[in-house]
Amino acid sequence: MTALVNRMVRAAMLDVSLYEEVEADKDAMWQAILVVVLASIASGIASVEQRGLYGLALLSLAALFSWFVWAILTYFIGAKLLPMPQTRSDPGELLRTIGFSSSPGLIRVLGVIPVLHGPVMLIASLWMLATMVVAVRQALDYTSTWRAIGVCLIGWLVQAIALAGIAVLFLGGPERTP
Repeated sequence: MTALVNRMVRAAMLDVSLYEEVEADKDAMWQAILVVVLASIASGIASVEQRGLYGLALLSLAALFSWFVWAILTYFIGAKLLPMPQTRSDPGELLRTIGFSSSPGLIRVLGVIPVLHGPVMLIASLWMLATMVVAVRQALDYTSTWRAIGVCLIGWLVQAIALAGIAVLFLGGPERTP
């Protein structure tokens, strides 16, 4: 467990060597999944006040699903549509590195405190985006951080639209008054 916590801290601190390490370590997939599950649960806990236990379960599952979708999208966008000459990657590498990039998501649990909810969610999202850029840059062997940012933003936009649609389906849209 100490090794996992150490890796999570290093991931949150944008440690490039950590992302290279988990990219190469096929046995790190279970750790990456655990990081995503913990960050997903933290997100769900933060929503308990607004959505109850149903929201906790649904948002936890949605966060887990979005990791998978974002990693696969990122693979296709970054490795197939926008590769650099040295890009050599597979979906597993992106699942592992992006999984660890979810480490800052654990702070979302602080969002259960109503006054902190908005700021914590914003900080966690921006921090996770920064770690994702590092994860993508390393997994796709990019020399350009800007290219990694572009790939992340394209993938984020696509998965955000998909998640918004799913959220409306399961949680309902804004209430309408007659």
